[in-house]
Amino acid sequence: MTNGTATTADLDARLEAHRVELTGYCYRMLGSSFEAEDAVQDTMVRAWRSFDRFEGRSSLRSWLYRIATNVCLDMLTAGNKRARPMDLSESTPLAQAALSPRPDHTWLEPVPDARVLPTVQDPAEAAVAKESVRLAFMAALQQLPPKQRAVLILREVLAWRASEVAELLDTSVASVNSALQRARATLAERRQPGEDAAVSDPLDEEQQKLLDRYMAAFEGYDMTALTALLHEDAIMTMPPFDLWLTGADDITGFMTTMGAACAHSRLLPVQVNGLPGFAQYKPDPESGGHTPWAVQALEISDGRITGFHCFLDTQRFFPLFGLPLHLEGETDQVEQHA
Repeated sequence: MTNGTATTADLDARLEAHRVELTGYCYRMLGSSFEAEDAVQDTMVRAWRSFDRFEGRSSLRSWLYRIATNVCLDMLTAGNKRARPMDLSESTPLAQAALSPRPDHTWLEPVPDARVLPTVQDPAEAAVAKESVRLAFMAALQQLPPKQRAVLILREVLAWRASEVAELLDTSVASVNSALQRARATLAERRQPGEDAAVSDPLDEEQQKLLDRYMAAFEGYDMTALTALLHEDAIMTMPPFDLWLTGADDITGFMTTMGAACAHSRLLPVQVNGLPGFAQYKPDPESGGHTPWAVQALEISDGRITGFHCFLDTQRFFPLFGLPLHLEGETDQVEQHA
């Protein structure tokens, strides 16, 4: 191996060591799992091309975050704010339910935990990281101006010092502190009841039992059992459709009418946005077996399911989660993907 090759391999390894945390940062900034991966790839290319000008005055990690921040800010100049259905419209009664899709760029996208949450030893640090990619927090982040968003993530999630953030953004400590104060105020105004509820990591015994009961109820399409698991104000969303439903009656009513084709589905556990979830496969009447239908993310509070979020763009999301695009017979053993 030549010295040049060794140097190239070493630089590749040094850059790759930061990929997961950079993807998490870009995901929080952009609200899109796919745009985050594009932003990180762009960051890596820029870092590679300009590495000879990296003088080591900051750490390699800080330098990469500076590049990634600039990439994200450039991508956010269009002003698009990704959202959840309940951020855009009022809840629809079941009697008026209609499935109206909106373009992909409208929606906050799900992401596998493994793509954005680096392995850390400190349980408190791991808990903060998980909370910071949960759907409610992500939706609130999208309401912040881009630079405030960067400041909040760097200071509150990644625990950078104000002086470090000021250097990264080429601004003053006073400006960083002001931006953080405004960002905190905006998030406090948007906080909804129940959004502070945390899912244990790992799941405690009661939460795991709840998920087991949910899986049995959903696969059995037992609406009585499912109703018992849902909070009275539970919410169901189904991007790319802007419809969202509130309450067990409307949710189970939808599932037995417009959603009746989901009976006899199979669920595979996934870890999504710091939440427990499932990959849902519904029966495939044409070729047999089961075909992808949704990545489900479940929000839990006080022993009940409060949020039931189904992301339906399976051709994009299932490969992202490393999930197969078809399940054969009932007896197939399929690996559970994180």
